[in-house]
Amino acid sequence: MLLIKTDRDNLLKPLQMVTGIVEKKQTMPILANVIIESQDNLLTFLTSDKEMQITARTGLNDENHKNFSLTVSAKKFQDILRALDNDTEVSLFREEDRLLVKSSRNRFNLHILPSDDFPRMIEDNTCLTEITVQQRVLKRLLNDVQYAIADQDLRYYLNGVLLAINAGEIKTVGTDTHRLALATAPSHIDENAAHEAILPRKTVQELLKLLKDDDEENNVRIEFFPKRVKFSFSDIIFVSRVIDGNYINYSRAIPSRNEKHLILDRVAFLQALQRVAILSNSNELYRGVRLVIDKGNLCVISRNIEQEEAVAEMPVDYENESIDICLKIQHLLDLLNHVAAESFLFSLASASDSVLVTIPGRDDFCYVIMPIKI
Repeated sequence: MLLIKTDRDNLLKPLQMVTGIVEKKQTMPILANVIIESQDNLLTFLTSDKEMQITARTGLNDENHKNFSLTVSAKKFQDILRALDNDTEVSLFREEDRLLVKSSRNRFNLHILPSDDFPRMIEDNTCLTEITVQQRVLKRLLNDVQYAIADQDLRYYLNGVLLAINAGEIKTVGTDTHRLALATAPSHIDENAAHEAILPRKTVQELLKLLKDDDEENNVRIEFFPKRVKFSFSDIIFVSRVIDGNYINYSRAIPSRNEKHLILDRVAFLQALQRVAILSNSNELYRGVRLVIDKGNLCVISRNIEQEEAVAEMPVDYENESIDICLKIQHLLDLLNHVAAESFLFSLASASDSVLVTIPGRDDFCYVIMPIKI
C-alpha cells in the first residue's frame, strides 16, 4: 500500500532534526526507531530516549497520501535518504511489517514496529509558567554557560544548566564549583511568573544544534511543568525532563571587590595560551598556567613535570601592582572559544582570590574562575 510520495528533502530535513537524541545502544530496541505519522496534510517525526522527546513536522503537498503511523530504524532511514540524490522523489509503501522505500532506481526494505509500543512522554497539563524569547537569544544564553557545567558530578544538579526567569530577566548559569558562567537577557513577563529549572547537558547540546541564531524574529516558547520543560519553535516541539534538586546560591560566588582591571584581546590572549599549552602538563588535573601581570605587560607561563617551560608575553594596559596568579588553562580556553566577544575585562583582587571576567560595555555576562596551585 502506497503511504506517501514526496521529495527526499521533505523527509530528510525533519528527520535530521529528531535523530540527535537517538542512542546507538538502547535498553529498549524500539527507542532506536523514529515514529513517522501522517495525518491529513501533516507529516510528523518523533524520537525519544525516555528523558527527552523531539517532534518535527512538515507539510505534504501530495493529495494521494494515506494517514498512517509506524516506527522504523532512525539511523537506517536517515542513511538511506542521505545516500539518495537531491531532488529525488521518494515513495513509501507499507507491506505488513515492512516499510518499502523506493526511488526511481533504488529500493530498500526496512523492518517496522507498531507506534503504539513506543514509550512517548505523556503531556503534563499543569503548566506553571511560560515565556517567549528569540531563538538567537536563548541560543546565546545556553552557549555562553554550557561549557562550565560539571561532568558526571555526584552532585547531580551541577551536571546541567540552570534556566531561570523572573520579572524582566531570563538567565542561565553553569558551574562545576571551580568556575561559574552567568548569562542574562531582558524578558517581558509578569512579576509572578518567576520560575527556574535545571536542564540536563544533553538537552542543552541538542537545543544548541536546533536553535537558529540569525537576526530574524524566530521565537521559541518555553513552558515550565513540574518535572519537564517544553520548547516550541519553528516546526519543532522539544520536551525534556529537568534535573530534580535545588541549585546552589551562585550569586555568592561572584566577587564584588576586585579592583585591579585589565582588558585582554580575545584572539591575542587565545593565541598566547595555545602556544604555552604545548608544554603544559598532559594531566588535566594539573594543567595550569601562570599569569604574571605587571605594568604594561602580561607574561603567560606553563611548565610540565619534565620541567620544560613555555613563555608568551603580550603588552597590556595595566598600571596597578603586580599579580602572579595560577589558573587552569582549560577554564580560560573554554571562555575564549565559546563566548563571542572581541575582548574581555579581567578583574582581580589578589593571587588567592577568584578572577571575575566580563565583557567591556556589557552587563549580560560574567565568568568566575578560582585560582589553583601548581
